[in-house]
Amino acid sequence: MIKPTPEELPKLAAETHAETKKYFQRLKKRQRKRLDPLMQELHKEEFAKTDCMDCGNCCKTSSPIVTEKDIQRISKHLRMKEVDFIKQYLERDGDDFYVMQTVPCTFLDTDNSCFIYDVRPKACREYPHTDRRKFIQITDLTLKNIEICPAAYNIVEALKEQFPMR
Repeated sequence: MIKPTPEELPKLAAETHAETKKYFQRLKKRQRKRLDPLMQELHKEEFAKTDCMDCGNCCKTSSPIVTEKDIQRISKHLRMKEVDFIKQYLERDGDDFYVMQTVPCTFLDTDNSCFIYDVRPKACREYPHTDRRKFIQITDLTLKNIEICPAAYNIVEALKEQFPMR
């Protein structure tokens, strides 16, 4: 399997978008009990050989949803009042969720490490969400994530190979 770079990913994802979307539609009609365990295994295999610090594309190109619990945890870590943390770092998106004000993320360092890694938002901890239970419910999100995350792209391509839908 190819190991796409963040620069190559948009083109690759665009080339496979229609096929992957159709694949996910077929998968939804044939939900199988082994999908989640298979996704978790593919996720585990991919991240055994993938170091997110080599990429950091998620932090460079997208803004995670930040929950109230995230705000409490991060502001405490930064020794800030929650209201000040919100004012300095967050904004509301079109769906009225809190997200980071800036992209790339303010907390991303030049070596792709995260200044708040131990207390990072839940959405960051779980990204690219390919090992989530009920994976079938987030296929639209996954279509977006394969444009950003080389590991997510590889996981979905491996899924198509190991769990063909014809």
